[in-house]
Amino acid sequence: MAETANANTVSQRNAHRPDQSPSSDDTLGDHAMDGDQETRGRRRDQEKSSDDEEKGGQDGPPQPVGFFSKSLNKVRLEVFGLWARTTLILSVFILIVLSMYWAVLFHVEKNVSSLTVFVVDFDGRVPPFTGATPLVGPMITQTTEMMLSAPEPHLGYDTIDPSVFDNDPILVRQAVFDWKAYAAVIIMPNATAMLQQAVDQANTTYDPLGACQVIYVQARDQDTYNNYILPQLNALETQVTSKFGQMWTSMVLQNTTIPRENLQRVPQALSPAIGFSQFNLRPFRPAVMTPAVSIGLIYLIILSFFSFAFYLPIHMKFLIPGEHPPLKFPVFIAWRWIATITVYFFMSLAYSIISLAFQIPFANRSAPTTEVANNPEPYGKGTFVVYWMINYVAVDGYVVDLLGHYERVDEFLFFGFGAQMVLLGDVG
Repeated sequence: MAETANANTVSQRNAHRPDQSPSSDDTLGDHAMDGDQETRGRRRDQEKSSDDEEKGGQDGPPQPVGFFSKSLNKVRLEVFGLWARTTLILSVFILIVLSMYWAVLFHVEKNVSSLTVFVVDFDGRVPPFTGATPLVGPMITQTTEMMLSAPEPHLGYDTIDPSVFDNDPILVRQAVFDWKAYAAVIIMPNATAMLQQAVDQANTTYDPLGACQVIYVQARDQDTYNNYILPQLNALETQVTSKFGQMWTSMVLQNTTIPRENLQRVPQALSPAIGFSQFNLRPFRPAVMTPAVSIGLIYLIILSFFSFAFYLPIHMKFLIPGEHPPLKFPVFIAWRWIATITVYFFMSLAYSIISLAFQIPFANRSAPTTEVANNPEPYGKGTFVVYWMINYVAVDGYVVDLLGHYERVDEFLFFGFGAQMVLLGDVG
């Protein structure tokens, strides 16, 4: 019975072994497969990383490189070429365009003679002063003619016969006002007669400044008058007064028929004997007017020009499709033109209001053209509107044409000068 029991036990163990052996093999196989999959996954990740590194990280942002990197060779040459071309264009622009401003003053000393100054001698030529031998007139005309032959810079003195002006000094003033000359030197009809009467009769009311007149219109071009014309005229007055004073004093002292008491009573008849009264028919004032007719206009043009680009993003909303269809191109062009013109309308108004705010006169009355007057206005209370419209047309015409042609400097200068004439009065 014992043997029988052992045999049964052995047989039972052998019966279970086939089932256990396949189960163990399957488990080992599963573990082996899992290990192979992990190994292949690591290899794929490593291969992917190496591919990304070889491609320079195309899937991510490019990494910064140095300025002399080989990868920038092409773009570096392109940048150098564009930089050199832009620099050349700017340099040529400076040489060509800005040279005009230097050229304006390059031969200014030689060109001063083109500033015409009338010299009109009425001395002893108009009744009732035709009896006296003229002394003042011939002295002044001789001096101006000598200046014309001198090598130094001088004004363009032009001696005109009084008959051209119908022997009327007022018509000479009118000629200067009408821009026929930059200035005029008038020797009055009674210049010598009144001087002779002063020493003969001891006329204590004699005024040397009544002998000659200098007529000019400063508002025509204040810089030219202040820098070139007036200094030359002042030098002429000094030279004439000095020369005539020496000649006249010598003549009077040699004339024993003139009582010395008369000379004591009218010393002005000896020194300076004669003088010049200056009549600035249209002075350039007030000083606050300067930016309104010069640098202010330049800034207005610059702002108006760049405003065209400021409004570009606003206008482009009509062309960018989104919740609406794009605008037709001809209609878009018409809209931009109308909008730009309207913007300049209000910009010129704001610019004009600045002059009004700083109390530049716009409502003075008109004045005779041959009399000295400060800021007479030919349009009365409507002068501000005229000034506004001149600025508007200047900006409108200049900027619109500049955007298309880049050649409207002459128009800007014309309208800017027109604004100055309106501010300063009925000049010419």
